Amino acid sequence: MTCSSSLADDLTPLVLDTSVLINLHACSHGVRILTAIPNEIAIPDVVVRELSHETSRTNGEHQFIQDILAQNVARAVSLDDAGWEVFGKLTTASPSLGDGEAATIALAATSGFRPVIDDGKGRKSAAILVRESTAAWSLDLLLHPQVQAELPNGGYVEAVYRALSEGRMRIDEARCDAVVRLIGAERALCCTSLPGFKARREIWRRWSQTDKS
Repeated sequence: MTCSSSLADDLTPLVLDTSVLINLHACSHGVRILTAIPNEIAIPDVVVRELSHETSRTNGEHQFIQDILAQNVARAVSLDDAGWEVFGKLTTASPSLGDGEAATIALAATSGFRPVIDDGKGRKSAAILVRESTAAWSLDLLLHPQVQAELPNGGYVEAVYRALSEGRMRIDEARCDAVVRLIGAERALCCTSLPGFKARREIWRRWSQTDKS
C-alpha cells in the first residue's frame, strides 16, 4: 500500500482528537499543516480543556492549541444536548473512552464532522456512530497532498518521523511498511509506536542494512 491520504479529495469538516493535536505539535509543523489543509478544522472544547493541564503546558501543547485557535486555523466547538448524550454513553460504557475521544466522536456523530482519531477503541466506536464517514488518522493529515506541497524537499517526511518518534503517533497496519519505507528503516527503529514494532524490528533492521549497502 502506498503512503496516500484518505483526505485528499474530501472537504468534509474535520474534528480532531487530543492525541492528534499532540502528534501535530510533536512534528514541529502543526500550524503549517492545519493551515495547508482546505477542510474546516474543529476541536471539541473538552479537548481544549484536556490540553490545559500542567504537563501539556510544560510540553508546549497548551500553547500550540491556543495559537491555532487565536490564528483561526481551527475553532473550538461545544457539544449540544444530543452530543452530550452520546458523550455520556461513550464515557460510561464498558470499555469506556477518554473524555477527548468521546467528545470527538460525539461531535462527529451529531454535527456532521469527520473524526480524526488514532485510538483503536475510539475508531471502533466512531465506525458504529458515524456511519457516513470513516474516521481519518493523524497520518492522513501529514500525508495530505497540500501538506506535501507546503513542506517540500522531505519536510513532510520529517514531520511524519517526528510525530512517530516524539509524539508516539499510531498508524494503521495497512500502511505500516509503506511508512517505514518513507521515513527509512533505520529511523523506523526509533519509532516504537509503529504497529507490531517488537515483531517487525528485526525485519526493519535488515532493511536498514540493505539500504546502507
